Amino acid sequence: MAVIDTLSRRRFLAAAGAWTVSALAAPNLLAASDRPPAPPAGAPGRSRLILLGTAGGPTPKALRAAPAQAVVVDGAVYIVDCGNGVARQMALAGLALGAIREVFLTHHHSDHNADYGNLLLLAWAANLRRPVGTWGPPPLARMTRRFLQLNAEDIRTRIADEGRPPLAPLIRPHELRRGGVVMRDERVKVTAALVDHPPMAPAFAYRFDCPDRSIVFSGDTRPSPALVELARGADVLVHEVMYLPALERLIASEAQAGRLRQHLLDSHTTTEQVGRLATEAGVKTLVLSHFVPGGDASLTDEVWRAAVAPHYAGRLMIGRDLMEL
Repeated sequence: MAVIDTLSRRRFLAAAGAWTVSALAAPNLLAASDRPPAPPAGAPGRSRLILLGTAGGPTPKALRAAPAQAVVVDGAVYIVDCGNGVARQMALAGLALGAIREVFLTHHHSDHNADYGNLLLLAWAANLRRPVGTWGPPPLARMTRRFLQLNAEDIRTRIADEGRPPLAPLIRPHELRRGGVVMRDERVKVTAALVDHPPMAPAFAYRFDCPDRSIVFSGDTRPSPALVELARGADVLVHEVMYLPALERLIASEAQAGRLRQHLLDSHTTTEQVGRLATEAGVKTLVLSHFVPGGDASLTDEVWRAAVAPHYAGRLMIGRDLMEL
């Protein structure tokens, strides 16, 4: 894409509008494949899983960052969820913002999408120069357009003053409404499954079949048969978790404590349930993340392990921000 020196606001908005029509006309789902893609010739194809943020809930926590994960294969970065601060967490993990290839949102609660646009804007301000596919429930395309409008002045100025390419054509949203294979390239195959996280619908879990292993992300969900099938035999399952004995402490200061309690019970997975789910799916490694509560210092790794281990005999990892597996 040619670098341009000047672009008027009117021309920029017209270009953004034309891009939007093109993006919305594109098909949402790519062709399926029965096997994971082979690694590129001469490349090892080794995957890295980095937990960028492991807290649950919309408010910032001192102990853990907001939900976000990265899968890295041969230097290409795939992001799952964009909680507050995800770009800085990538910097702390040593991941180049310009290496982002695809972004996946599980659902549209703010702890999972608050920095969706910001991540791409900051990547563009760094060294992002190639298109990024973004995937998630509706209204992802409209959210993308609105974010570009919100930041139009900054984008226009940086195009004119810094010689950057237009940002709009670099963000290609794909709205998902059903499960199945949603994205495949030479490094990974990504399959989605509809999970249960009322009142958010649709909400998705994602499975990454990499050249060397399979990694599943639950997103936010209560126990879900669809998730069990998606995770069947997976090497790694990264799953949300809630510790019931601490629930009352978590909601004690909330004005609508009763409603929040019911939402948590209806929409999330307890320590016992996640252990049983991982056992039923036959996953080799269970990684706990999206901790609820996520800001309680009394909930040590030993507490979480003791609550899950009786229900799961495989390898159990207590997730931490910037942990790599």
